Amino acid sequence: MTVIAKVSAILDAFTADDRGIGFAELRRRTGLAKATLHRLTGEMVDARLLDRVDGKFHLSGHLFALGMRASVERSLLEVATPFLEDLYERTHETVHLGLREGTEVVYVAKIGGHRQARAPSRLGGRMPLHATAIGKALLAFAPDPVRAEVLAAPLARLAPRTVTSALILGRQLDEAASTRVTFEAEESSVGIVCVGAPVLDGDDLAIAAVSVAGPATRFRPQQHAVSVKAAAAGIAATLARRESSA
Repeated sequence: MTVIAKVSAILDAFTADDRGIGFAELRRRTGLAKATLHRLTGEMVDARLLDRVDGKFHLSGHLFALGMRASVERSLLEVATPFLEDLYERTHETVHLGLREGTEVVYVAKIGGHRQARAPSRLGGRMPLHATAIGKALLAFAPDPVRAEVLAAPLARLAPRTVTSALILGRQLDEAASTRVTFEAEESSVGIVCVGAPVLDGDDLAIAAVSVAGPATRFRPQQHAVSVKAAAAGIAATLARRESSA
């Protein structure tokens, strides 16, 4: 492994739920030699890529600031935030914005009030595309090889109602390609339902996706499909105008 690959392995070892990782656990997750890991973590702390607090390592605030400079995410968040806030005001449930990375959705924005549902999503966290409404929206409008890859692989079960049949998932994606809206019925977590829609570019490929999630006891996703689609379309139209005027 190159030095950059080793540094990347250290950064990738952190999950959205971590509250600091000890040296032994970081070594277990990365598989790096003790001396190598000791040297690199020390250099990464000096470079402000990691913080070390009470013997545990944390991703640094400087690293977060660097990430926010990434042009695609920054532009997307600037454009999407007003639409996400409007969607929250309409629903008063948890609103997400996500991007596709490989066969996973990465959550880049999350808005929820005091009564937000205990959804498994985390800001910066990842979920498999097939198990969430936002992931299905990204998958339905992904390049054909991505869809083929997901449907050909085993579909992990995250909850009792996760769709693990490629045939059923394929039908859902075909319907989503027509309606431009997706649904989740307690597939990522028991008690959580969700509605999603893709943010599309000029070639009808998903740049991102928007979703609203809430508890099955009170939230009716079908009732908010139009609002979610409108928010996604508004983000897409604003991004297109920005690009054409650039």
